[in-house]
Amino acid sequence: MLEKIQETAAFLSERMHTNPETAIILGTGLGSLVHEITEKYEINYKDIPNFPVSTVEGHSGKLIFGKLGNKDIMAMQGRFHFYEGYSMKEVTFPVRVMRELGIKTLFVSNASGGTNPTFDVGDLMIITDHINFFPEHPLRGKNIEYGPRFPDMSHAYSKELIQKAMEIAKEKNIKVQHGVYLGTQGPTFETPSEYKMFHTLGADAVGMSTVPEVIVANHCGIKVFGISVITDLGVIGKIVEVSHEEVQKAADAAQPKMTEIMRELINRA
Repeated sequence: MLEKIQETAAFLSERMHTNPETAIILGTGLGSLVHEITEKYEINYKDIPNFPVSTVEGHSGKLIFGKLGNKDIMAMQGRFHFYEGYSMKEVTFPVRVMRELGIKTLFVSNASGGTNPTFDVGDLMIITDHINFFPEHPLRGKNIEYGPRFPDMSHAYSKELIQKAMEIAKEKNIKVQHGVYLGTQGPTFETPSEYKMFHTLGADAVGMSTVPEVIVANHCGIKVFGISVITDLGVIGKIVEVSHEEVQKAADAAQPKMTEIMRELINRA
């Protein structure tokens, strides 16, 4: 696997004329950030050796390089999900490639269902920790020597970046929640009983991504900041039937606030 990672990194290095240390996974709620990247150049996933291709409606598939403010960045427009049929090694392959390319900080976003009764649809939740509910672990198998066999996860999300994000939100008068994100395989949305169980376990929000990438980023020594947009509620008495389209609509409405926080945070990080 290491050979494939290095082959992909070498392919990209030959085509890169910037030196980013910051990467962004443009998940749900962050799509509009792409319009703020300047001096950009793009490489389609289908043209990158060993890269999977996103199959989800609404998810593009390309790496974007350029500047966000004064920072060189690389951005994934379209992530890979376990529910699409990929293995965890495929889901997290781009993060390992990022490590080979010299990325030091990773910013991730997602859509999630809120299990905390104080949350509302459209809220932004800064992720302070996560619960891994995926049936396959992304570090299973032979250890790649990017990190230890048994990596510490006590600070999976950078406390420094969380603090900066809270300060930015206060400056901009943007309401933010903070809490624990639980990652599950999907692709079904949760039943009322599952939402109740996840909240009992300590989750404030539930989604189908992020956790694998964050685990691998930590193994690679990459700092992480994560944020969720609450697109539906898994709270007893507030649960309604939900569709992918409705999730996308709620995320789109929250995009300006999330984009503002992320833009500022990336430039101050």
